Amino acid sequence: MCAIAGILGLYADDSTLHKMLHTMCRRGPDATQWCDIENGYLLHARLAVIDLEGGCQPMRFHDAGEEYSIVYNGELYNTQELRQELERLGHCFLGHSDTEVLLHSYAQWGENCLEKVNGIFAFAVWEKNSRRLFLARDRMGVKPLFYTQVEDGLIFASEIKTLLVHPQVRAELDAEGAAQILLLGPGRAPGSGVLRNIRELEPGECAYYEDAKLQIRRYWKLLDREHHESFEDTAAHVRELVLDAILRQTVSDVPIGTFLSGGLDSSLITAICAKKMGGKQLPTFSVDYVDSDKYFVPNKFQPNSDGEYIRLMQKTFHTDHHWCILSPDDLVAELENATFARDLPGMADVDFSLLAFCRQIKPHVTVALSGECADEIFGGYPWYRDPEVRNREGFPWAQNTAYRISLLVPGLQQKLAGEDYVRSLYEKTCRESDILPGTDATEVRMKQMVNLNLRWFMQTLLDRKDRMSMYSGLEVRVPFCDYRIAEYLYGVPWAFKDHKGKEKGLLRTAMEGILPEEVLWRKKSPYPKTMDPKYLHIVTSRMEQLLKNKSAPLFQLVSTGAVRKVLQEEPTWPWYGQLMRRAQTIAYLLQVNAWLEHYNVDLLF
Repeated sequence: MCAIAGILGLYADDSTLHKMLHTMCRRGPDATQWCDIENGYLLHARLAVIDLEGGCQPMRFHDAGEEYSIVYNGELYNTQELRQELERLGHCFLGHSDTEVLLHSYAQWGENCLEKVNGIFAFAVWEKNSRRLFLARDRMGVKPLFYTQVEDGLIFASEIKTLLVHPQVRAELDAEGAAQILLLGPGRAPGSGVLRNIRELEPGECAYYEDAKLQIRRYWKLLDREHHESFEDTAAHVRELVLDAILRQTVSDVPIGTFLSGGLDSSLITAICAKKMGGKQLPTFSVDYVDSDKYFVPNKFQPNSDGEYIRLMQKTFHTDHHWCILSPDDLVAELENATFARDLPGMADVDFSLLAFCRQIKPHVTVALSGECADEIFGGYPWYRDPEVRNREGFPWAQNTAYRISLLVPGLQQKLAGEDYVRSLYEKTCRESDILPGTDATEVRMKQMVNLNLRWFMQTLLDRKDRMSMYSGLEVRVPFCDYRIAEYLYGVPWAFKDHKGKEKGLLRTAMEGILPEEVLWRKKSPYPKTMDPKYLHIVTSRMEQLLKNKSAPLFQLVSTGAVRKVLQEEPTWPWYGQLMRRAQTIAYLLQVNAWLEHYNVDLLF
């Protein structure tokens, strides 16, 4: 994994280029480099994972009278198949990196190479003689790619902070950006970078930049199809896809491990990786909190703690297990770092803990596999299975627009048209869902739910995983984000996915025999968070101190009276998802203030 950036049609002196590279070094700590192209530059910071000697970037290739230059962030999981096909077509390779294979693939097939690659990626290719730039992002949106157009120029980068280094790019927040921060956050609209004039190439999109014009097209989306397989055949198909996806993602020239929460998804990945180790111990990693047993309170989302299941997995598969134990002080200490890692306010202590966790993992491994995205694809979240929530209009993980609006300063409430704004984005995503004619109402709604989750909620989690891990130069792979799994599952009936009335019942049945039964059939448990009352006390104290500062930028957006009310009352609905309750809402607002201050954001309303 790496960081990439580029400038076309705009001047940048060496000082600016060095500053841009400096912002990229956490993602790519092993090497930094830039190259000149016509009227521009390509920049790269490398985290070396495959072909440590031969995979340096920017990488150039001459073919059929054209010179191609690539900067690439990602990992291809079908590199060998592509390489063999290209060799049959006459291509010769200098090393064994996936970067070189991707570059040759583009030279051979142009933008159609995207139909052939299986992986997570964001990359740019400059065609010297054609004088055009090609940009692409992976189908599921695992790797980021932001851009901004300034006058007759384009700047792109893996992270927003890199764009903001250029003197012609400013951190400005208009009314729509404020609506995203306060009414949608930590989610954001597809393609938006929240700040004015900063955009992100959406998952499954590619673009050409030529003659100062950017032309974007979607090369992939979920398409509905008829499903004719029996449940037994469907389960067998799922097992084949999941096993193949996990095994493909174990390829690495550096040490590899797994996140292990004791839940179904991370446990499946751990079991399969452990079996592949050939007698060597697989490094596994879990996060927990000081006095977690003392403060844990069972609820309908989390009826039991994870520890007993983690220990069972460790014992069953003889893993080399590492615990990361965090205190409330450890969490709050990461509030600003997590905000700067994401370049936006995030998921509060869910981000803070992951940032600290990844920092502790990095000395042991460079690559780790994680279980994100199974819930979105297989229907694991409560809002898939609760008919009341499922059938309610609006984003199911944030049924609190009126509450959010009540926090705003009065003038901003009038400018944002909050309910209409949120509803319009929700309805747009539902309309864009591809659904076959004649589909019954339940299946229509479930396909809408899949698209809502993949295009919104999952993107927030992928942002979190990418930024918190890459902040420490740790590459995290997400096998359940293999696009083949998403494509296949989209057409599978909901009754199959909900087999036995159990969340992810199809996945559990498909993977029988791989895990201990206690783990295979345990109730879904969300990412662990601390229930220590000290955490609420710390963030409350920090907010009380901030309230004494009347010039704090937060209070240009949110009323002090409303914030004081937040300090005293538990909201009816979580701020976002299942985990962001009162303490996390307070922490999120603290993140908003830290973000406005650190990025010196100008408010344009």
